Order: sequence, then structure tokens, then C-alpha cells
Amino acid sequence: MEPAAWRAVERAIPGPLGVAAWIAATLPAPLMFFEATHRWEERQDVSAALWWVLGALPVLSATVAARWTWHTGQRRTLPAFLTAVGAATLIGAVFLVATLAAYRWVVPLQGAVDWPDTLLGGVLLAVAGGAVGHLVGLGKVRRGRLAHRHGHLVGGIVAVLGALLAQTTVQLGAEGSTSRYDVLGYGDVGPYAATATGPGMVALPAAGRYAILAVGFAPQNPDCRVTGGAVAGQPAELVTIAPGGYGTDAASYAWVASFDVPGPGTYSLACRSSDEEASYVVWETPDVRGVVGAMIHWPLAAIWLLGALPGLLVIAKTAARRRAGRQETPASA
Repeated sequence: MEPAAWRAVERAIPGPLGVAAWIAATLPAPLMFFEATHRWEERQDVSAALWWVLGALPVLSATVAARWTWHTGQRRTLPAFLTAVGAATLIGAVFLVATLAAYRWVVPLQGAVDWPDTLLGGVLLAVAGGAVGHLVGLGKVRRGRLAHRHGHLVGGIVAVLGALLAQTTVQLGAEGSTSRYDVLGYGDVGPYAATATGPGMVALPAAGRYAILAVGFAPQNPDCRVTGGAVAGQPAELVTIAPGGYGTDAASYAWVASFDVPGPGTYSLACRSSDEEASYVVWETPDVRGVVGAMIHWPLAAIWLLGALPGLLVIAKTAARRRAGRQETPASA
């Protein structure tokens, strides 16, 4: 491929800002919209989230086709049309496959999806969007380009928003990716079992790992310690991003900590928090499927950095353009 063609391909592919917009429209937006429009005990179905993906796909492919047409020459020929649509469809398919993979392995929401049909429908939408984008590129539409002086500001805003949305996305994704979870409880601590600063009794049936669930609006960072048998004041491990929404109409629960015991028996649980009326219950560890099940235990700084990455790339790309501009100015002079 000639260098000019490679430059056209590079300019047509969405940059960090475009990638950030795609991620925001296909991951946080479906999860947050469902959270805002449905009752807390309802679990999101993956098919509802994929409607957002299919809706964003023709917009993406139209943008790619328009940018391709602008940078390769606004030629009203059949080969130019087919090339623009083909490039838009290929790039759109890559974004689609990546997002479907995220909903298959990273945030596997409940429900069944016909993945081949979804992929085929997405490709057809990408073709339609590419055709529209080529027509837009042929028109006298002013091309927008991020100015160097605005790049750092836009990148900073995207980085901050991405960091904030990343934490919410992981939390809602973990809630939606949890297998059926009915809270019964092996015991609890709080006003209805013991004083909030005193121990409650917990009868555990076997050795293994157990979850501590915050009841209602109880603080999600309690200092909980387990005592009994060979265990003496063992501290519970806090969940970095606590998934919630478990329970029934009677009460809502959030998974805030976990602890291990060496065998069955009766243990005492003491939890201290900023709310003296807080209650916590011990039950089985929720089964959060997919990579998001591990991400809720990552350090919060790592989650923030992951969300801020597109904005940081915008800043880096802006800095690279400014350096290139300064180098070209003396050469042209």
C-alpha cells in the first residue's frame, strides 16, 4: 500500500477521543441507563445492552467513511464509494467484535444472545452507516479537528470523566454479572443481633471463604474481625468496589468484605463503622462471572487509571502533534 493510502487509513481510524466516545456509549451508558430506569433488584439482560452497541455502530462507521472520503479525495465514483464503505465496515466490525467480546468475557450479563446473528446485523448496520458517511464526505461539510491548544483541556476532561465512569461501570457490571443470589444469612451483626460495636454470632457450615454484606445504607468500609476456634480477631478483606443490589423487596445488600475460616463452627463477628446503627450479614460469596469479578478487588487507583487511559492518550497525541509542528516550522523557514 502506498504511503498516501496508509495516511488515509490512519486518519480514518478513530483516535483516542473516538475510542473514548465509543466505550462510553457501549459500556457505561447501557449500565447506567438501566440502573436509572429499573428497580434495584432487577438484573440487566445482555440483549438490552447490545441495543446500545448496535445503535452506536452506524454512527461510528459513518464517521469513518466520511473521514476516509475527506482524506482520500472526494471522488464521486463507484470504486471510491466501495472503498469508503469497505473501510468503514471493516473498522466498525473490529469495534463491534471487541465490544461483543467484552460482554461475553469481561461483563457477562445475564441472558442469552445469538452472537452470530448479532454480528451479522452489526455488519449490515456498519455497511449502511458507511454509505451515509461517504455521502456526507462528498458534501461541503466542514471538517472539525481538535486544535492543539484545546487538546490538553479536552484530554484532561476525558481522563477525569473516564476515571469516574470506570468505577461505576465496574460496580454495575459486577452486579449484572452475578449469578442468581438469594441472601439468607449464616448470622449477622448490628442492632438486631448485637450492638454495632459488639460481636454477633455466625454459624458457618464448612471451611472456606464467606462474604460480609452491608444491609441497606450501612457503610461499605467496615472494620470487621472474625474470632472463633483457631481464628483470633482475623480482619476481613474489604472489596474495593462493592457490588450491591442483592436481596429482595425487604432489604438491599452490598458485598463489602470477605474472610476465610479453617473449618465449620460458630464464630463471632465484630464490625465497626461510622454508623452505629449499621448491620452486616454473613452469607455465601456472590458468584460474579467474567473478568469484572476480579476487577472489583483491584486497587482503586488501577481502575481509575484504566478509565483515564483514553484521555491520557488524547493528551499524549496532542503533545506529539505540537512537537511535530515546532519541528516543521524551522524546516519550512
